[in-house]
Amino acid sequence: MTLSADDTRKIARLSRIRLNEDEIEGYTNELNGILHWIEQLQEVDTDGVEQMTSVADMALPMREDVVTDGNIQEKVLQNAPGSEYGCFTVPKVIE
Repeated sequence: MTLSADDTRKIARLSRIRLNEDEIEGYTNELNGILHWIEQLQEVDTDGVEQMTSVADMALPMREDVVTDGNIQEKVLQNAPGSEYGCFTVPKVIE
């Protein structure tokens, strides 16, 4: 697959990237290089290769999902410069 300059203009417009006419040729060449590399990767035989989500085979430590710090609203609000009705008060931003 090869992209034309018009394809690059369309991709730039859809991506909301402003390109000068001087830049179109360079980006077209770069995109074509990326597409060529992807075509090369598609030729690799991956039959019998197990899928992996990481290059390192490791298990993540798991913990029990329990609430351990809840019901301390008063302690948290002690650190606030101001509070009202059990919530933080902040300066008005919009007038």
